[in-house]
Amino acid sequence: MWYVYLIKSIKFKYRYIGSSNDVYKRLEEHNKGICKASNPYKPFKLISYIAVEDKNKAIELERYLKTGSGSAFLKKRIL
Repeated sequence: MWYVYLIKSIKFKYRYIGSSNDVYKRLEEHNKGICKASNPYKPFKLISYIAVEDKNKAIELERYLKTGSGSAFLKKRIL
């Protein structure tokens, strides 16, 4: 299984959407500063994740959630 996850900074108004086959390991990497895009906003907490069959579906969903309509969907249905 692959997962599209949403994490939120504990200190800042910042959220990050990503995909991984191990959500908790990826969250740990974000909190250690391994991911350059999210490093300045650490620490993070996991808000939500969605399981999908394969990597391609996860990447597709991640890209959608980063669009305007995907962001609106998150705000209305998830957040």
